[in-house]
Amino acid sequence: MRLPFAALVLGFGLSLLACSKKPAPKLVYASAEASGEILVIDPDAASVLSRIKVGKRPRGLKVSRDGRTLFVALSGSPRRSPAFDGPTLPPADRAADGIAVVDLQERKLVRTLPSGQDPECIDLSLDGKTLFVSNEESSTLSVLDLESGKIKRTIPVGAEPAGVTVRPDGKQVYVASERDNKLTAIDTNSLERVAEIATGERPRAIAFSKDGTVGFASNELSGTLTTFDPRTNRPLGAISVEANSPKGERPMGFAVSPDGTQLFVSTGRGGSIAVVDIAQRKFARLIQGVGERPWGIAVSSDGKRVITANGPSDDVSIVDLASGKVEKKLETGGAPWDAVSGAH
Repeated sequence: MRLPFAALVLGFGLSLLACSKKPAPKLVYASAEASGEILVIDPDAASVLSRIKVGKRPRGLKVSRDGRTLFVALSGSPRRSPAFDGPTLPPADRAADGIAVVDLQERKLVRTLPSGQDPECIDLSLDGKTLFVSNEESSTLSVLDLESGKIKRTIPVGAEPAGVTVRPDGKQVYVASERDNKLTAIDTNSLERVAEIATGERPRAIAFSKDGTVGFASNELSGTLTTFDPRTNRPLGAISVEANSPKGERPMGFAVSPDGTQLFVSTGRGGSIAVVDIAQRKFARLIQGVGERPWGIAVSSDGKRVITANGPSDDVSIVDLASGKVEKKLETGGAPWDAVSGAH
């Protein structure tokens, strides 16, 4: 039976609508470093909905501004624990270094873009056209043009760069250098280094208040957060994270609450989440017993839960913020490394 023209047009329009539909903002994505996968997690149902193969050692994650694409840092360098002192590691696979581009609606790898050597963390320019990539082994920041798929600049930064975050106004991008205990600020227009900010020992991640008036750097070995003024790029002071673990609290990853009032900090070997009052720049409380060495951390779109990636125990924790209790530990395998919310 031949359908009326109006019905055909309606059907075509509905198919276009389906194709342009964004993934549910409540979803959370975690990188599984050992299995080479992205885990698609529904925090409400406390379940893994899908697994997407992307390549070797997926670590740092960033969702595009429109919420439809996930960028993933892939590394061809062999995995090792922080306390590794064993025999020589296998050779690196430099062809595996790159940035995976994942279609979140289709839940599939679309392509892989170039990066520097051993990329770890990434962030996007405000217009969504440029990706900034920290390359741990080469101590550089790659500036990747997403339209052409080419690296347009490689910028030397401090040794062992980790966290990368663009300032809320988009005018500067900051890189944390673990070995040199500093942040490097780079102008996103000229791509020139404009400032260096001293931190505590082994800075890992960088975050900002929503209004851009204060920045934070997590210092793993100092058990502190360095605060700084992003307008002048000068340190403001340090926030001590209360230690309630025999191993001490080791600030690692950051996630800012949707309302911008709280900063959630994973504490690595401390096994906890530190909560910081952003306006007062003060430690507020510690949520203990979260997991084994939580690193990657994300907050749900409704602000009610925090999700942590716990690599050594091969699981992901879903924490209820009101009660401060772990609702569920998802046994995922694959050594989860980073976590990011799909909400925008």
